[in-house]
Amino acid sequence: MEKKHENMRILSILANRCIILGKEKTGNMGKGDGNMRRVIWIVLDSVGMGEAPDAADFDDVGCNTIGHIMEAYPDLKIPNMRRIGYGNIDGMQGVKPVEKPEGAFGRLKEMSAGKDTTIGHWEMVGIYTPKRLPVYPDGFPQEIIDEYVRRTGVPGILYNGVASGTAIINELGEEHRRTRKPIIYTSADSVFQIACDESIYPPEELYRQCRIAREILTGDHNVARVIARPFVKEGDTFVRTANRRDFSRKPEPDNLLTRLVEAGQTVYAVGKIEDIFDGEGITEAIHTKDNMDGMDRTAAALGFVDRGLIFTNLVEFDSAWGHRRDVKGYAEGLEAFDRRLGELMALIGPEDMILITADHGCDPSFKGTDHTREYVPLLLYGAGIKPGVNLGTSETFADAGETVRVLLGLNECGKAYPASPLPVGRDRSADIIRE
Repeated sequence: MEKKHENMRILSILANRCIILGKEKTGNMGKGDGNMRRVIWIVLDSVGMGEAPDAADFDDVGCNTIGHIMEAYPDLKIPNMRRIGYGNIDGMQGVKPVEKPEGAFGRLKEMSAGKDTTIGHWEMVGIYTPKRLPVYPDGFPQEIIDEYVRRTGVPGILYNGVASGTAIINELGEEHRRTRKPIIYTSADSVFQIACDESIYPPEELYRQCRIAREILTGDHNVARVIARPFVKEGDTFVRTANRRDFSRKPEPDNLLTRLVEAGQTVYAVGKIEDIFDGEGITEAIHTKDNMDGMDRTAAALGFVDRGLIFTNLVEFDSAWGHRRDVKGYAEGLEAFDRRLGELMALIGPEDMILITADHGCDPSFKGTDHTREYVPLLLYGAGIKPGVNLGTSETFADAGETVRVLLGLNECGKAYPASPLPVGRDRSADIIRE
């Protein structure tokens, strides 16, 4: 896998006609001059900032991921996000504003019909999803399960309903080991999840089953993601491993990522970004174990991504603390991220921009265990970004993607989609670039 990533990196550099020798670069991109060479886009998975106007449609009135964390931990130490302007965002609750923010800031409202990872990330890059993806509160139709069993060759399945992933593996883990039947479950999101003990079905075999399920789930049953949920037994408890993989439905082909690749720029995906987009519009990818590994990989990418997008998802906020309703763990995770953010801010160059946002909420103090329909924050930081700019409230997550498109020069270049705006989203670059 590492060799594959290295080969992709070399091809990307050659495509950009640029040879990197330390800090000296020779050659010229000839691909249009945006205001930035690189954008480091970090998605804090599920770190929402208050109920969206249509929260009632999703049974989420009263949710506020960061607000409720701040209620529980009012002295939360996130100085680097605050200095960019996190506490200055309109509607932000609990986070103290600073007198002179060092970046631009705002909040984004989701226009697509959903509150999950796939739809949130897709909208960021210009894909609008007007219709909710299929969900299965009563489990999957028997014909889907029968076809899965027939094509995978497993001896049957366990469960088939809505469940908490950590709870269901402990409830059925021993029976799964005895019978070799995979545990099939879903949630309030559009997902088909397959949980297997790694000693029964190694990860590669589980991935094979997921690919088959992905082929089966088409038409009216084209769920957002098929998710591999491998686990192991530690003592008396079953715990998930870091070998999770997501198998997404394919996104619409016209989006920020595909345009960047078409223009010869790098799209380096960190974490589950590659899975969310089913590999489309990705030139290089690396999967991660946790948030800190994600930040390590993001910082390392500054050493070889010369031009384009470093796109990172930090999933632990959602998977480890949001869904498990762990307010303390969530708070500690935010502090740990903020420390690493300070390091990253010191590493970037004069033509780099850090962009921080989220894909939905997952309020760890809220009822249930599912995502929450919330506004998400937008932070923009770099030497070329005008400090103290309040961008207010955007009507779509795609304002972030359209702004990145212009900043990376795709208003002047690109082969398939020369200079045209993304399908949705408003460019805010003129508001934030230093003169």
